[in-house]
Amino acid sequence: MIKVFIASDHAGLELKAKIVKKLMDSQFIPEVRRDVLDLGPQTSESVDFPDYADLLVKKIHGFSLVSDGNHSSFPNEVGILICGSGQGMAMRANKYPQIRAALVWNQESTKLSREHNDANVLCLGGRLLNHDLCLELVQTFLTTEFAGGRHFPRVAKISTPVE
Repeated sequence: MIKVFIASDHAGLELKAKIVKKLMDSQFIPEVRRDVLDLGPQTSESVDFPDYADLLVKKIHGFSLVSDGNHSSFPNEVGILICGSGQGMAMRANKYPQIRAALVWNQESTKLSREHNDANVLCLGGRLLNHDLCLELVQTFLTTEFAGGRHFPRVAKISTPVE
């Protein structure tokens, strides 16, 4: 069971609602059992995206990296963050050491964010991307595993503090 946390700002509200509705449909990605938690907002009133990024990333408890680095795994908890461009959410989420937030724009960037970077948060631009495409990107994100192997030591370095 994968826990999917989702949040947006006012600019991502419409797309967030579409994604939540689709994720609640058992026919959407039937092979992936998931629990979906919508962290808000629920109205179109202007809000600050960092507040919702913070709320979401504090719910995600850790890494999916496997200790020997030789095989893949999938995180038990993932996030989806949406703002106008997706960039602000990605920038804020990546301030947290346990988070690897990926700003994606097509199938390849989404797939590689999981396979090579073990992303655990998907960031989408609600004003920049076609909403039907975003639903496909969510599906790709939730069905692609981390490749491990040669990518493992690189991904492990992401969370290493910079001196």
